[in-house]
Amino acid sequence: MAAERPRSVVVTGASTGIGAACAQYLDERGFRVFASVRKQADADRISASGSARLEPLSLDVTDAESITKAAESVEAKLQGTGLAGLVNNAGISLDVALECVDIGALRHQLEVNSIAPVVVTQAFLPLLRRARGRVVNVSSVNGRVVTPFSGPYCMSKFALEAFTDGLRQELADWGMHVACVQPGFIATAMMEKIREADWSAQASKRDLDLYGKAYRAFKKFEKQNVEDAVPCDVVSRAIFHALTARRPRTRYPVGKNARLFVTLAQIFPDRVVDWVTRRVMGLGGGRSSRVG
Repeated sequence: MAAERPRSVVVTGASTGIGAACAQYLDERGFRVFASVRKQADADRISASGSARLEPLSLDVTDAESITKAAESVEAKLQGTGLAGLVNNAGISLDVALECVDIGALRHQLEVNSIAPVVVTQAFLPLLRRARGRVVNVSSVNGRVVTPFSGPYCMSKFALEAFTDGLRQELADWGMHVACVQPGFIATAMMEKIREADWSAQASKRDLDLYGKAYRAFKKFEKQNVEDAVPCDVVSRAIFHALTARRPRTRYPVGKNARLFVTLAQIFPDRVVDWVTRRVMGLGGGRSSRVG
């Protein structure tokens, strides 16, 4: 009797952080994992880090040709079988006051976090439909609750949440499920980059006069929370549940701060949530300077 083929899943953004941890976690639990990377060095590391089921997949989520080639490569390797899952994890973060954000940078933020998951999902949906596979989008607590100076990132994750809800309803006729995982502060390389990034270092004097004091309070809050961030495996467990549970949830808040803020947003009016958010972040009640 032939051995049963392992379930196959594609994980985007698997070079580091949540994506890398998720790919290894799923490999350890018997999945065949196509872990997407852009650099050969990352592909080599992935090949050496797991079982023969863990395979690097060359994929740039902002390049349509790269996405098409990746889907064709996976289809050839599946040899007529389908995908059990797609984990849209690739993402970037841009933290800056909305009045001051560079529009080109904002477009790139939306392209990577909001548009790319749609394009990638479209490419892999025929393979997913073949196996009644599932889609898991790695969103954020900021896909439900907005914090000051994270506006561009929050915009991209709100859009991802809307994509998740719409796709879930549209794929219901095929018995396919779509879920969002909503991490809070997770110990990843991206979190370290966020902590190190400092918009105020290149901001103009006018922008610093307007937002400098509040932005520094935001960075202090962020640094404190990054230092207390939970490990990536807690996100991996949520993704695994979304891919395998008989009755998966539609949303998975991950981490204490994520569950707290999501609960606040569900229970209290916007102005109360705004007040709590600003107090927790140490922001003042008025402008950082006089305008005029």
